[in-house]
Amino acid sequence: MKNLISLILCMFLGLTLSYSQLNLKKIKNSLIKKKTTNTSKTNSSPTTSSNNGREWYVSKTTGSGQLGTKEKPAKDLGNIIHHLKPNDIIYIAEGTYMSKGKRGSDEINVPVQIYGGYDTSFTTRDPWGEHKTIFTGVNEYMKLTAPRLYIRTDQLRGKNGKKFKGGLIIVDGIIVDNGPRNRYHHDKGLAIRRQASPKSGQNPSPESGGIVIVGSKFTNIGVQNCVVMNTAPTEGAISIRVFQGGKGVLQNNFCINNTGYGLQVRTGYMGSDAKLIPKFHIKNNTVLFTWKHDAVASYGGDGLALDKNLTATVENNVFGFGHMGGIYSKGADLVLNNNLFTGNAKYDYKEINNKMRVADILDESETLNPNSTGNESLLIKIPVGERWAKIYANREEISRADVDAAVSVSNSGANQLRSMLGLNQRGSTVKMDAEIFLPLLKIEEALPAGQLPWNKKGCQAPKYK
Repeated sequence: MKNLISLILCMFLGLTLSYSQLNLKKIKNSLIKKKTTNTSKTNSSPTTSSNNGREWYVSKTTGSGQLGTKEKPAKDLGNIIHHLKPNDIIYIAEGTYMSKGKRGSDEINVPVQIYGGYDTSFTTRDPWGEHKTIFTGVNEYMKLTAPRLYIRTDQLRGKNGKKFKGGLIIVDGIIVDNGPRNRYHHDKGLAIRRQASPKSGQNPSPESGGIVIVGSKFTNIGVQNCVVMNTAPTEGAISIRVFQGGKGVLQNNFCINNTGYGLQVRTGYMGSDAKLIPKFHIKNNTVLFTWKHDAVASYGGDGLALDKNLTATVENNVFGFGHMGGIYSKGADLVLNNNLFTGNAKYDYKEINNKMRVADILDESETLNPNSTGNESLLIKIPVGERWAKIYANREEISRADVDAAVSVSNSGANQLRSMLGLNQRGSTVKMDAEIFLPLLKIEEALPAGQLPWNKKGCQAPKYK
């Protein structure tokens, strides 16, 4: 079985599919609009914003200071966050970014648009190829363990003191790699550790997502053309929370080798007005190798998780090799079309507590739109790097049942006293950490698996004329 898995992981796929980018002019009104060609506005340098915000430019290679202009870009997004105002647009050139002071996390509290993947002249884009914009950090004791990119506007207040409403948040063309931020057992890159080691000056692996966005009321949120890998959250590697009257789009993203959920869509509205319930469109994403929270956890490990009080259309995605499943819905009003499920350990679709494989979804679901169609299960070939594929294929899984069965209770004086007092007795300690858990995956090993779709499903490398 291990040889079969290793073979599957090491082979290259050969399918192609044209992909339509979001129309940036119409996105402010609808958020779910697309062009009919495989282009964006970025063949030339970005134009002046017409939404009352200013434009900022960031370049690791040529940047210096905080002017943030095209002629004098800033060196890191973290250096200019305190200058940002609502509706600003940030363009980020190729390079590896660690935030201000290498703290490894950027938190923004106003609605902004962020576009990565430019060359240093800001004239061409290739986010997954020649001009990668990589957000990462370092593992040093007392560095931040917050989400690598965290945009939160739900507490933003205007000049009148009232909470801010409306706006548009977009993140496009960013690669988040938390590998350098994680702490690995014996620094071998095979298994993460969630506790710090002050003695060796190491932080815990950040228990947070790569891109986390919480909007205000009536705020639209879009994340597209992004890659998130090696993150170890309880939540989503990409997580967006939309409040009343807002829309969310997750399109053409690639999540690989993360704990928790690959994608997570959440609601901030608890009312019943159908016009105000958050609406999501989740399309052409690929989510692979989503791990449980830890080696013996019974939670996490799903490609996509959805809250209850929201509506979502989920189509043309790939959800593969979840340590639990493909999709976990807590009761969302859901349309599920033309998605591919493969290699998920426990189920392909879980609705509250009901677990189903693809063939049973339409028969057994209670909240899924009955017009959902085209979902399938296929054996696919994933061109992830051979080195990592062999490590993954040779891992040994630890179950909670095995751990509990290995615990023995001694007849010590302490346990005798606890028994007389009606307290639970203490068992022996049992090794609970796997030797291989969320092993370090390199960017060059991961990206080939997200370049092309399978049967017109999943993400592909964004292309620009």
